Amino acid sequence: MQSDSPLFTGFRPLDYAFERSLGAPGHLICGIDEVGRGPLAGPVLAVAVILDEQRIPEGLDDSKALTARRREALHDALTGCCDWSAGVASVEEIDRINILQATMLAMSRAVDGLKTAPALALVDGNRAPALRCPAKPIVKGDGRVLSIAAASIIAKVIRDRLMTELALEHPGYGWERNAGYGTAEHLDALKRLGATAHHRKSFAPIRNILSPGGAKRLDVV
Repeated sequence: MQSDSPLFTGFRPLDYAFERSLGAPGHLICGIDEVGRGPLAGPVLAVAVILDEQRIPEGLDDSKALTARRREALHDALTGCCDWSAGVASVEEIDRINILQATMLAMSRAVDGLKTAPALALVDGNRAPALRCPAKPIVKGDGRVLSIAAASIIAKVIRDRLMTELALEHPGYGWERNAGYGTAEHLDALKRLGATAHHRKSFAPIRNILSPGGAKRLDVV
């Protein structure tokens, strides 16, 4: 099921009253957010979360508004008290079907991994993927809806940890700091070191490097 009409609300940000207003008690609401659409390297990752209204950690907010230390603490609290699942679309899938479709795929995988089927999914952004339940996109939802904020925190921490691990295998790109985004440090490293198998060949900076006359060939891992 799918809806392409963004859901705008007048509710105060990060108040569970919004989720509560969408159904009767027991009507399970799932929040979905992704991280990693823009980077030049690494997968795109989505997280789906069904919060337990009686066990919501204090201080939830859009992951971008939190310090790394606070995100880590909230990640640990959330993953210990809610139904959540992460879905990943690989670099190969991004290059094959494009980043938008790969993001939708990661979101679908995240929902499929939940222990309990939600009655409705609230998705950060202006479009929602086809899911096993009705879905509503909410523009800037990670700063407006508690369930989406929770998903954004878990997703950000998981992907940052992954990119830090990959940085150990491929030093020099600064992935432990830039998470694969095209920072000056990362772009300079690409000129010096070339691309790895974790770089997205369909993205222009990487495609240019791998083209005839480009700086470096792809390192096979």
